[in-house]
Amino acid sequence: MNYHYVACSENNRIVKGKLSAPNEEAAVGMLAYSGYRVLSLKEAIPFFSAGKLGIRFSAIKPTELVMFSRQLALLIESGTDAVTSIELLQAQATNRSFKKILAEVLSDVRGGSALSEALSRHPRVFSQVYHRLVSVGEQTGNLETVLRRAADYIERIAITQKSVKNALIYPIIVLIVAVLVIAVMVTFVLPAFSDLYSTFGVELPATTRALLAITDWTQHYGLWLLAAMIIAVVAGFAYTRTPAGKYQWGKLSLTLPQVGRINLLNELSKCCRNIALLYGSGLPLPEIMTLLIQGTNNKVMAKALTEVQQSMIAGAGLSGPMAKNKVFLPLMVQMTAVGEETGNLDNTLDTVAESYETEADDRTKTMVALITPAMTLFIGLVVGFIALAMVSAMYSIYGQVGL
Repeated sequence: MNYHYVACSENNRIVKGKLSAPNEEAAVGMLAYSGYRVLSLKEAIPFFSAGKLGIRFSAIKPTELVMFSRQLALLIESGTDAVTSIELLQAQATNRSFKKILAEVLSDVRGGSALSEALSRHPRVFSQVYHRLVSVGEQTGNLETVLRRAADYIERIAITQKSVKNALIYPIIVLIVAVLVIAVMVTFVLPAFSDLYSTFGVELPATTRALLAITDWTQHYGLWLLAAMIIAVVAGFAYTRTPAGKYQWGKLSLTLPQVGRINLLNELSKCCRNIALLYGSGLPLPEIMTLLIQGTNNKVMAKALTEVQQSMIAGAGLSGPMAKNKVFLPLMVQMTAVGEETGNLDNTLDTVAESYETEADDRTKTMVALITPAMTLFIGLVVGFIALAMVSAMYSIYGQVGL
């Protein structure tokens, strides 16, 4: 890695420069060896880097991370050291971005960094929960077990997300095709019939006049409408980047009809899985809550977890503060209380997570089953209205011309 540094020489002269080193510790050591006392050290990030850009936009699939975790666990269990294990996994990696990341991890580990520290420098691939688990495994000498637990956790989350995506593919395709068909008819087909009808100079039925009015309005103001929609979307997106907007968006995502319940179940199941995984690996609850707060993108859930953490640190336990917040559903609160009493918190919350995942999956399938016929009915009504308007216009023209 390249670093920009500001240092003080032995004669108290400030110097600035750039150097290459495997990690920050090595960079500080190199400067100290040269007689400099480091005042500031920052990683040099280029304005544009094709390699960084490729890593940013080429997604690393969860299955690759699962396979990496299980293979690393197997190698370490067989007695292979971390450096050799990562060398082997980096050599056989097929994803170029993942291969490059593993090469950087390998370089950091060779430079003296712990494996968890090296992984933490790539948060887009290795989450905070993941590298914290690795850190616990390094400290307890139980790294292979922790890696297998992490692999199981990632696999469960990936399966849940995949089921939701698969369920939504068909309705999205139908919606896109419907919008394209209606746009083509309004833009190209109906204007031609409008010109044809105007040449006869006859009075058209109300349905046809309404359809032609909609077509005419769309031709004249359609671009303005599209521009307004784009501006509204951009403005809404910009608002959701603000602290207040993030909170309101999180609140909306949890309270929408049908969808809100599914989002809440997914958030809670992820929360239960994380607590079970981290608690079972030996992390204390206050630190677990910190990781949960940092790991959620929903600000409402983050606020609720923060309140639970503060009350827990004050001595109120975990289930008690949860019961005071409506975000946490009764089953989770009750099972958390049981887990606290029995000392079996990880297993009880794993059970809750499975229950919530099942309910979320059932609700998603039910919602999709309702969306598909509703969309088909809507498309049928639109096409039927267009057909009725055109056919009634033709009959009206024949009748009036015949007179």
